[in-house]
Amino acid sequence: MSKPDFIPLNIAVLTISDSRTDADDKSGNLLVDHLQTAGHKLADKKIVRDDIYQIRAVLSQWIADDNIHAVLTTGGTGVTGRDGTPEAVEVLFDKTIEGFGETFRMLSYDEIKTSTIQSRAIAGVANATYIFCLPGSPGACKTAWEKIIAAQLDHRTRPCNLVMLIPRLKE
Repeated sequence: MSKPDFIPLNIAVLTISDSRTDADDKSGNLLVDHLQTAGHKLADKKIVRDDIYQIRAVLSQWIADDNIHAVLTTGGTGVTGRDGTPEAVEVLFDKTIEGFGETFRMLSYDEIKTSTIQSRAIAGVANATYIFCLPGSPGACKTAWEKIIAAQLDHRTRPCNLVMLIPRLKE
């Protein structure tokens, strides 16, 4: 029995930072490299300040676009006063993917021990678009992509994956 062909998704990347530029956006660029290496298409890439309204403005445009299947954000998931990504994004979710944050922190524990409790990584679905909110460190983005997201955005992953559900997200 042959394995089915890969289905490329259109994925947007949003870096949330008060200091990053395209030239030094290590995490955002890492995510772009990983998604393209996997065979997906970069739908768009932006950098915004850690401001809930700027975050929501960009995400709202992307989730309204039927051609964007998933969004990866990096930054703003910590606990400092400027970290507002979860607060900006959660209100946009139609459904929260609870297991993502739990699994991410479990896997991160092997790498950074108890420091993982400082991560408020979350994921959900908004208007049939998957959104994954990752910490700002390249190591965290690498862990999330390689150990969770890559497999879930590949319809060949069994027993199930998120791509299989795309046709049913607007039911």
